[in-house]
Amino acid sequence: MNKHFTLTIIGAILLAGGVSTASAEEGFFSWLTSYSRQKEIAPMTDAVYNKECGSCHFPYQPGLLPEASWRQLMEPKAMGQHFGDSAELDEATRVHILNLMVAESADKSYRKRSRKIMASLGTDIAPKRITDVPYIKGKHDEIPEASTKKNDQVKSLSYCNKCHQKAAEGIFDDDTVVIPGKGR
Repeated sequence: MNKHFTLTIIGAILLAGGVSTASAEEGFFSWLTSYSRQKEIAPMTDAVYNKECGSCHFPYQPGLLPEASWRQLMEPKAMGQHFGDSAELDEATRVHILNLMVAESADKSYRKRSRKIMASLGTDIAPKRITDVPYIKGKHDEIPEASTKKNDQVKSLSYCNKCHQKAAEGIFDDDTVVIPGKGR
């Protein structure tokens, strides 16, 4: 088949589907050029979520856990006993945050790190703690307790942003890690 004929057929298919060739090209090139960070977790930009959840702890991105985990964590009863504290919210705010978490959860994300999280969990596992995710545990298994639990500046792996300098942007790669009091 010659090149011109093939391109004509592709263009006709795109137009029949309601997509112009210009927007198809734009979408493809936009995807291609933005791929460099598609491996990372999608950042959470919602002001309500960042205010409510970020007032007590690092505002974890939805792509770090599957939908089932977020549903368990955001149940009204669970919010009243949220890891030893009360994190109760008015119903409208709770539902708003739950909807965000579900829409961007690891099992719905196309991002590489979220896909790895899901592959490590299997289909029926819904951890309540991000630090219980096998993929995340594996990424941190060589870090000595002196750098985390016994480090007063870190205290626990739960404080992602203490070491991952770009955690708020959803970037958790090794290049952005600085362990307080220890260095890179």
